[in-house]
Amino acid sequence: MAKDVFHQQVKKALIKDGWIITHDPFTIRISEVVKLQIDLGAENAIAAERNTEKIAVEIKSFIADSDISEFHTALGQYLNYRQALEEQEVDRIVYLAVPIETYTDFFQLSFIQGALHRYQVKLIIYDPKQEEIRLWIK
Repeated sequence: MAKDVFHQQVKKALIKDGWIITHDPFTIRISEVVKLQIDLGAENAIAAERNTEKIAVEIKSFIADSDISEFHTALGQYLNYRQALEEQEVDRIVYLAVPIETYTDFFQLSFIQGALHRYQVKLIIYDPKQEEIRLWIK
């Protein structure tokens, strides 16, 4: 599986944000011959009295010629990964990680906002240059 262009930047940003990377990639086997590979798995101990929060992160760069084509692919992957996690690892939440420039521009289109809302997509907005998480949208 080819890693996304900003894979290392998002990984570093999550570590800066206090996350421990547990899987790179995070693999889910859905049959004897079919497996899904989400870019990263991570854990974060939120507080001493709470359980550890577990996430899976699908990283997208949105640097190809067509943002809408990348969005179609990203949304499809996100939904498949969410279904697989609901069936096999219910305590892990999947996030779609997108660059801040894509979020402030393309992701503000009403069609994209409608799809994100309809499918309840959880987002991590990252800055690839600063290697930082800018926003969590749950």
